[in-house]
Amino acid sequence: MSHQKAKKVKRINALLTISLCLALSMPAIADEEQTMSVSIQRLSAEASLAAATAAMLECRKQGYQATATVVDKNGIIQSVARDTLAPPVSIGISKAKAYTAVNFSADTSSMESRQNTGIGQFDGILMSAGGVTINVGGVIYGAIGVSGAPSGKIDEACAKAGVKAIAEDLEMSG
Repeated sequence: MSHQKAKKVKRINALLTISLCLALSMPAIADEEQTMSVSIQRLSAEASLAAATAAMLECRKQGYQATATVVDKNGIIQSVARDTLAPPVSIGISKAKAYTAVNFSADTSSMESRQNTGIGQFDGILMSAGGVTINVGGVIYGAIGVSGAPSGKIDEACAKAGVKAIAEDLEMSG
């Protein structure tokens, strides 16, 4: 066999080997494609509005005008319930508390000691009590932030009332 023919046979064998490897790996690639996405459970518009409204009404019941903001797992606003006389600044503060809680997967009251650190000074982050995760059955659906009461402790109690208002329905649908 000539030198050129031998080279040609080697190339054909290499191509066949590569083709065989690719063909054998196709099922593995297909399996990987099926597991390359995730399902994220999200609150419906109705559930997020019910949670925000329940949180705002809890503050009202205690004698405070407040704003409650519900964000999804990505920190994007889903619902806002602002009581009639709640200060305008409470809108941004409640959003920042909710955003912080969901991004750290923790209630903001547990982060207050980090408020004056580098991460606590990051734009949009507010490590002050009043933001709670909507964590039901081990699934974090988002978070609620409340602002307007005279203390973060009261804001947090109102936010927890918002979670409680939808928790049973979420557990049953889960």
